[in-house]
Order: sequence, then structure tokens, then C-alpha cells
Amino acid sequence: MVVLTTSYPRRPGDAAGHFIAAAVERLGRRGVNVEVVSPADVRDYGLAYGAGIVGNVRARPWRALALPLFLRGLRSAAARAARDADLVHAHWLAAGGVAATLGKPFVVQVWGTDVELARRAPALARRVLQRARLVIAPSTALADEARRLGAADVRTIPSGVELPEEVVDPVDPPEILYAGRLSPEKGVRELVAAAEGMPLVIVGDGPLRGEIPDALGFLPHEELERRFERAAVVACPSHREGFGVVCAEAMAYGRPVVAGDVGGLRDLVVHEETGLLVPPGDVAALRDALARLLENADLRRRYGEAGRARIAERFTWERFADETLRAYDDALH
Repeated sequence: MVVLTTSYPRRPGDAAGHFIAAAVERLGRRGVNVEVVSPADVRDYGLAYGAGIVGNVRARPWRALALPLFLRGLRSAAARAARDADLVHAHWLAAGGVAATLGKPFVVQVWGTDVELARRAPALARRVLQRARLVIAPSTALADEARRLGAADVRTIPSGVELPEEVVDPVDPPEILYAGRLSPEKGVRELVAAAEGMPLVIVGDGPLRGEIPDALGFLPHEELERRFERAAVVACPSHREGFGVVCAEAMAYGRPVVAGDVGGLRDLVVHEETGLLVPPGDVAALRDALARLLENADLRRRYGEAGRARIAERFTWERFADETLRAYDDALH
């Protein structure tokens, strides 16, 4: 099988597409022979890494001129890899467009940003989605969006999360953690305003880095795991979110989450049970939710335990692998 993706780690510790690499590893453990084709295999013309294709084009619109060359190179590499493959799993719609030209059965996985862009070219997205044997979405919200774009057979398969063996106590005094891209749609501006005077640690990078000089940048995943252990509360105040890997990982570490009431975050966070959902962009509501958890250790513990139990029940790698292999079998037969 070939995994075709527009984002994938280039080296150990690289944050780009690390959740795709984790999925490939789990499928490999189940006996699936996977060959990955990614921008690391071709010339990407400065498009694929850093801010990602969308972010790089927004920052330097002239780079869009190189997009056909990049996709052509990706197609050539994919064609070589797929020569003897039974199935192609394309991550993001752009990769799905490439997979549709290979003459092989393929499935498309949507992640969020691609669906957002597809609304501007719905006819093109519909052609790709309808040619796929099936479409995989990591959340209920994205599955619904894929159906609205014309996909007929859509499977909701959340990403898996590694469950730590134990939960350790956070640091004292308690601190808030944000991890992710520093971009407007992630709600990080509102978070900085809402958490004024509160202990806030920001891990990540992106176009708003100049506004958040204390941000630590992207960290290797092992270091991010240590940050989850330190945190008392994890903030995921996105305006839109296809799934919410950081949210799921925080819950696996037994940390209560304050999250935007949007997209895939609704699948993860049960309001007043595993964390708190707030209207996206509402600084006052976000501040109230953060303060409420910082001031109440018992509430944090209760939400954290319930969140960890939810991850153990619904979002394990074992369940991910079972459902993904079932989808592959259906796509081929």
C-alpha cells in the first residue's frame, strides 16, 4: 500500500505530519506493507514545510505558481511507488487529486484545511471525492463536510492517541499550556488576551510568532509530552479544528481541556465532564473557563480522569487500526 501525503516528518522530532507517521507505524505493526510518498521525496519549491502549503502561499502568493510543478513531481514519485500497490491512501485533498490520476484504487483522508479550501472549488473537490473508493474523516464534523462536498461513502475514524501508563501531578503553581500553530484560526490571540496575568506556556510557531515573543517554538514530541505532564490545564481555543490531536493527547495525560466549541473538538471534549467548551473568539468566556479550572484542583482532577477514560474507550491506536483496516478491505472489495 502507498500512503501519499503533502506533510510528513523529514527527520526524527520533526513536527510536520507527525500524526501521519504515527498512523503509518501502527499500520505497519498490524502487518501492512506501507510505502510513504511525501514532499521529502521530491522538490517542494518551498511549499510543503514550515507554514504548510496554504500558509506558505498566503505569506508569498507567488509560490502558488510552483504548485503544479510540485504536484507533478509528487505524482511521478507516487506512480513509481504505486506500480505494484493494491491501494493508495491519500492524505489531504491535494494528494487525493494526485491519487486519482494513478489508475489505482484509492481512499482520501480529509483533515480540515483542505475542506476549508474545497469550498472555493467545490466542483474540483467533488470530482476527487466521488472517484475515491471511500473517504475517511477524523471527526463527525469533517465527515459531514465531506458529504456536503459530494462524498458518498464516508467513514469517521479518529486518530489514535498513545495512553501514558500513569498520570503525574502537574507543577505547582498550576500553569496553562497551549501547543500548536501560532495562527489566527487557532485562537491563540484570544488566548493571550484571556490569560493575561495567568501562567501561560505557549509551544508552537507560525505567522503570529512576532506577536508572541515568549513562544517556545515547535518542540520534539517527547518534549511536548513532558509539557503535558507539567500542565494543569490545556487550552485549545480554535475557531475551526478538523480533529484536535493536541486536545486528545492532553486528555490522554489526564489534563482538563478548555476548547473552542467547534469541529472535531466537540467529539473529544464533553462539556462539564471532560473539560469546558467555549464559543470561538469569546475572550471573556475563555478567561472565565481558564480561571475556573485554575482555581479548582478537584474539578481539574475530575475532568482529567473522565477525559483520560474517554480516550481509553474511543481514541486508541488499536481502535484506529481496526477501523482503518476494515475501511481498506471495503475499499478493495
